[in-house]
Amino acid sequence: MSGAQDRLEIKFRLTDGSDIGPKSFPAATSIVTLKETIIAQWPKEKENGPRTVKDVKIISAGRILENNRTVGECRSPLCDVPGGVTTMHVVVQPPSSEKGTGLQG
Repeated sequence: MSGAQDRLEIKFRLTDGSDIGPKSFPAATSIVTLKETIIAQWPKEKENGPRTVKDVKIISAGRILENNRTVGECRSPLCDVPGGVTTMHVVVQPPSSEKGTGLQG
């Protein structure tokens, strides 16, 4: 029975209110793997999709999740409803274009 406890149903809420998922992930899944899943499943019709994991920020229970953590480490007791779906918010930050565009002064 504990096998089901070690998995989380997660859906990713995009800034326009649409969702990716829900999808089941083991608690040992890294945040980087979640970001790779988001990039792979990003709706093709949406503009300005993320290209790398550095472009994606995942927010859960008001916290930005760190790449080196796992889903289990970031689990919030407030959001952890047995058999429920956890919603994580996704923010895409396009890469900064600072390279080669320094101000001439």
